[in-house]
Order: sequence, then structure tokens, then C-alpha cells
Amino acid sequence: MRAVDTNVLVRLITRDDLHQMNAAEAFVAPGAWVPQLALAEATRVLEAVYDRKPAEIATAVEMLLHHRNLTVQDEDIVRAALADFRSKPRLGFPGCLMIAVARKAGHLPLGTFDRDLGKRPGAERL
Repeated sequence: MRAVDTNVLVRLITRDDLHQMNAAEAFVAPGAWVPQLALAEATRVLEAVYDRKPAEIATAVEMLLHHRNLTVQDEDIVRAALADFRSKPRLGFPGCLMIAVARKAGHLPLGTFDRDLGKRPGAERL
């Protein structure tokens, strides 16, 4: 199965460039795989470039999870991260995803200097 990068995800979500949006839709039409890294980067782009609020970012991730042509890497991990992000949006989706990945891999605690992330179960503030 083909894979998509951050920019393709951003075009599918924002739909702000007609040419790139159509190219992205055509590329994913036969099915495409979404790496967690591309998903995490896309949420940062939505926040930093598009000034999207946490609720809008959560909705975008949910939309990608339900997209008929996309298969998200380790969907169960992404869903766990999304639930954590919805309950504590200050952490950012990538932080929540890191904890969820480490938890599933059995590699806790996740060491961090981030004050808020360090308060989450499975993380340790250094």
C-alpha cells in the first residue's frame, strides 16, 4: 500500500489549495497508509500555521481515522492518544502520541522536561 506524508494530510484536512487537494484525493483514492509521524507533524502544522484550536485538531485526527481510503498506523495507539489529547489538550497531540506509543511498547516511563506532559500517567518529568 502507498503511504502519505504530512503535506498530503494537511491538504486533505484544510482543502485550501484546490490543485493540491485534488492531487491528494486522487493519490489516496486506491488506499493509502498514514504513518504516525506524518500524523503528528500534521497536527503541529494545523496548530502553528493554521492556528487551529485543540478541538479542531482532534476533529481532524478523527476524520483521518474514519477516512474510507486511509489506514492509520497502529490505529489503536492513535485512538488512545486522541482520547488523552481530548482530555488534556495542553499536552499537544504529539506528546499524547508519544506516551501511547511508549505504553504499548512497554517502555515507560517516558522521560520529559515538559511540565504538563510530565504529570501524565506513564511520563516522568526530569
